[in-house]
Amino acid sequence: MYEPKIIGFLCNWCSYAAADLAGTSRIQYPSNLRVIRVMCSGRVDPEFVVRAFLNGADGVLIAGCHPGDCHYISGNLETEKKVKMIKKLLEKAGIDPDRLRLEWVSSAEGRKFAQVVTSFVDQLKELGTFSFDEEKLKAAFETTLNSLLRSWVGKERKLTEEGNVYGELIEQERFDNLMEDVIRKEYEQSMILLSIEDNPLSARQIAEKIDLNPTDVVNYLIKLKRKQMVHMVEGDPILYRRAEI
Repeated sequence: MYEPKIIGFLCNWCSYAAADLAGTSRIQYPSNLRVIRVMCSGRVDPEFVVRAFLNGADGVLIAGCHPGDCHYISGNLETEKKVKMIKKLLEKAGIDPDRLRLEWVSSAEGRKFAQVVTSFVDQLKELGTFSFDEEKLKAAFETTLNSLLRSWVGKERKLTEEGNVYGELIEQERFDNLMEDVIRKEYEQSMILLSIEDNPLSARQIAEKIDLNPTDVVNYLIKLKRKQMVHMVEGDPILYRRAEI
């Protein structure tokens, strides 16, 4: 019978304490969860989540303090923005975003913690055995390291709740659309870089390999060359290879 493996990032002050309370209270819940304690849910980097999937996790649970109760004031609110972005990125990689779950659990909610774990295990069993395209998930991983994407995630609350330097608020829907576009472009660039990591390819070969419009691939390659992230190999046709880091 399929037993999903879950990596759980639990904040030290609330959800980890809730897990401890569930244990001392002898509240039963599935043993599928492997816990990583973090000082704040805001400390969970998007890279950690995708790395967990790459290393065999069937699901990832992030649990933190209730909004308004964060030991670090707004760490859990930043977590919420990160999770939204990671879910969109997982979708690009062909992974059901429901395999990533965010929950708020206080230190006094041992029973709720047990219910969350039980519910998540049942949900993953319903989704079935986890399989993924390794190249697509690797591209998602590389995208989480992208400084532009990280910058956008970091600015979301300020731009949508406080405003830019001119005091202008960006509507949430508009920001979400802009973020969606950034995720798509950065993910597609990551796919291109991975496709030419081992062997140089022409723009058309890259387009065929990763199923992108050839014109879009050429435009990406021009930008990546300017950033010195790809090198050209002279010939007919011209080939492109990833620059060594």
